[in-house]
Amino acid sequence: MIGRTLNHYRIVEKLGSGGMGEVFAAEDTKLGRKVALKVLPLEMALPERRERFEREAKSVAAFNHPNIVQVFSVEEADGIHFIVMELVRGRTLAEVISRQGMALSKFFEVAIPLADAVAAAHGADITHRDLKPDNVMLGDDGRIKVLDFGLAKPGPGFVDVGSQVPTEAKTREGAIVGTLAYMSPEQAEGKTVDARSDFFARDYFL
Repeated sequence: MIGRTLNHYRIVEKLGSGGMGEVFAAEDTKLGRKVALKVLPLEMALPERRERFEREAKSVAAFNHPNIVQVFSVEEADGIHFIVMELVRGRTLAEVISRQGMALSKFFEVAIPLADAVAAAHGADITHRDLKPDNVMLGDDGRIKVLDFGLAKPGPGFVDVGSQVPTEAKTREGAIVGTLAYMSPEQAEGKTVDARSDFFARDYFL
């Protein structure tokens, strides 16, 4: 993918990969800025995966918060589906938090903006469901950014920014999604979860 151009985005660097796709740094040749592309591999582009992929973008686009990665658009080129996002340079909390923990001053620098970001998501009736140190970035500018809403669950009050119609949560009860080490007991048992599962995960790793 390095060197390839999707629409007007020229891919320059691979940043990482996860269960819902690969993330690349790219140059927006129209606007002359650097962005991140989350790409759904062709072998994963089944209808259910594409639906979840698009739901991730809609979940993040439903609100604007300085501590949540910003989504610019959802696009497709040559059969490849991708999300165009804000490019965040820095380190994940998994890299920042040592085995000895953090100094109290550093703890509050992380915990307060993280709590604000999670509260903003919950205010839009979105449960992240995969909060963990790998999904929270400490940017080079010192700002906390919550990433990867691929497993986010919209509640009955969530409004799709495209249709302005409440969106029904799609994950059926009994299905277990997330990262086991940070799951609330209800989530690990495949039960219906809400914002409290995010609180459980956040308080577990901070």
